[in-house]
Amino acid sequence: MYAKLVIKNAKRSFKDYLIYIVTLTICVTLFYSFLSVSSRYYQPDIGNAYDLTILGSSMKLSICVVTLLLLFLIRFVNRYMLLRRQKEFAVQSIMGMEQKTIGRLFFAETLIMGLFSIGTGIFLGIFCSQFITAMLLTSYGKRFRLSWTLFPDTALLTVVFFVISFSVAGIFNIRTIRKTKIIDMLLAEKENEPDLRKSRWIYAVTILFELLVTVMLVSGIRKFYFYYDSRYALPVELMFLGNILSPAAALLLPLLWLFQNLFLKKKRSFQTLLLSLLPCSVLNAVTAASVPSLTAKYYLPLGDGTVRLYLFFILTDLLFFICCIIYLAASLILAWKEKSPEHKYQNENLFFFGQIISKLQTASKTMTLTSITLMLAVFLFLSAPILTGWANGYLDARSMYDVQIYSGYRQIYQEQYLPDEAYEIVTEFLADEQIKTEYDCTFHLYLPKKEDFHNRMKYDFPIAAISLSDYNTIRTMLGLEQITLKDNEFTTHWKAVATEDERNEFLKEHTSAETDCGSLICSSQAYHLERMGQTMYNVYTNVLFVFPDNVCKNLLPVIQNRYIKTARPLSYDTASRLEQAFVSKYPQMTAEGVSYDIRLRTLQKNSTKTDMFVLQSSMLYGAVVLMVICLTVLSLQQLLDADCYRYRFGVLRKLGAEERNIKKLVLKQLGVWFGLPVTVSIAAAAAVTVYFVQTVSKEISAYIGFTALLQQTGFTAGILGALLICYFISTWMLLGYSIGIPGGRK
Repeated sequence: MYAKLVIKNAKRSFKDYLIYIVTLTICVTLFYSFLSVSSRYYQPDIGNAYDLTILGSSMKLSICVVTLLLLFLIRFVNRYMLLRRQKEFAVQSIMGMEQKTIGRLFFAETLIMGLFSIGTGIFLGIFCSQFITAMLLTSYGKRFRLSWTLFPDTALLTVVFFVISFSVAGIFNIRTIRKTKIIDMLLAEKENEPDLRKSRWIYAVTILFELLVTVMLVSGIRKFYFYYDSRYALPVELMFLGNILSPAAALLLPLLWLFQNLFLKKKRSFQTLLLSLLPCSVLNAVTAASVPSLTAKYYLPLGDGTVRLYLFFILTDLLFFICCIIYLAASLILAWKEKSPEHKYQNENLFFFGQIISKLQTASKTMTLTSITLMLAVFLFLSAPILTGWANGYLDARSMYDVQIYSGYRQIYQEQYLPDEAYEIVTEFLADEQIKTEYDCTFHLYLPKKEDFHNRMKYDFPIAAISLSDYNTIRTMLGLEQITLKDNEFTTHWKAVATEDERNEFLKEHTSAETDCGSLICSSQAYHLERMGQTMYNVYTNVLFVFPDNVCKNLLPVIQNRYIKTARPLSYDTASRLEQAFVSKYPQMTAEGVSYDIRLRTLQKNSTKTDMFVLQSSMLYGAVVLMVICLTVLSLQQLLDADCYRYRFGVLRKLGAEERNIKKLVLKQLGVWFGLPVTVSIAAAAAVTVYFVQTVSKEISAYIGFTALLQQTGFTAGILGALLICYFISTWMLLGYSIGIPGGRK
């Protein structure tokens, strides 16, 4: 009998819980799709240069951790179901059924819907996993072919993970039903959240914000006292003053508000204080954002942790801004309604304003949390292609040779310890493995003046020089044309991250180069920009001198590198053994202070592409999960009040409102309900993303390109828009069905 009752309730509840089922199906689909690459049965053809063992374990860990967020969604939706069924549970209790039994039946009902979602999600995941495979093979530079395969271990892990999640939520549901009084169940529909004016969460947020502003003010004063110098450029002076005056204003306004209310007996509402703090939070964010930017631009010695501290201040101001906007939304709409009688009494607008203001007042906390979570989801969407594109572009720039050996002298303080090695162990290993080489170049980097050997200031390291013959050998390795220099000339080679302004300023100041062999003049071709690797520069420098061979013979060699291009790419196993053999003889740091390192293209590509694929997948998966959670919460918040809306719109019909206008009212109501948090979150995430892009603009220009970045951003924005449209339309259809709009009338 109980089994029949569970099945009957599940069938009857299917339409009411459609949003939950669709959401859970999407999450199961994503979970299976992303985890499919970690299956032991997953064996794509990527060649012997890559090893997917680390990829599989990393993907499994990251995806499972992110999916724990779904426990919140499952718990929230179960709470929604409990509220919808409270009266039914009360009737069953009055008829004599034990509340423990009611809880178990409800758990069985939700488990049936969950199992249906799991089965549907795994089926759809078989198709969606092809997109993940395509993304993986594309990142490894391989061709993609369709292959429909069910991975048993991934399917089993998916079932176990979600069944455990349902069971945990079910235990809490049974406990809740057992402890809820029957009278409370009967009156549950009449309960409402506290009114906006009585809610205290915003007071706690404001107090916390003022405490952090105090920390910001103290930090600004300390930075000014210890690091301010009148010789700084004007932007730096404004930065120091702004980070004192702006927090001071944010602290002064609450004091003035308290003084007016307590001593002048002027009743100033708390909303008035929040309105005055809004521009302060924006100004605080701007002044705090100037610290990391100007610190990097002017090499300001502001102490360790300064950048991280001010990034935290930016986040604080941004979160407070979102809280204020959502909290004040109802008050702002109410003020606009009262000041615009022509809109207030036009058609059914009076009813519309009442609906929106009432809902915003009772759900401001939920709306705020949703907006903050959506902001995080949008930021993950937008930043994922930036980070992965940056890493992949940098990988191409630093992995230009199959074997790349380089040394360092930062910890060497005596010239006799400078490296002079041919790295014969590499030659022997390649010979033993019968690996042919196409090019092999061992070369030194020199200091133009010997006295610069003891210069170890971080941002004032001397620029190294390379001989013309070695430079041309490397250019030949990369398929570039050779260059020529006269005996008294030099030229320069620049990193990709160096800006045009930086290059022009340097060349303007260095029309000649002073060396231990005399002065050299700049060649007519003063610079070269081709990518030639990241290890042919001295540390903390973006430029390399190219001197004639006869000059370099008389200079001090401080770095010795070796670049090798093999006839065929090294396999992953071979590259690993070569790295171990090299490290066994040349440690990362010797007792004399010489540092050695080896980069193998095979290992670099394998580790970087694996890490970037896991990062990109985790960020995109996390963004989709967070967005699905937020949109589900927004949707269910509206559907939870469907019974109230049915009554209110029924009264509106009896007053003579046309069905066409009722449809418009529903669309407008959902437009505000979805549009407010989405607009606020997108605006906040866009501001953070623009600041982030501006901060790393040199790297983006060098390794990604803004055109490619815009294309990737447009693709992710399309995904975001598609999810939003799907949830909006689904909610509109279900809400229309609930209130009896023609086409969905019961």
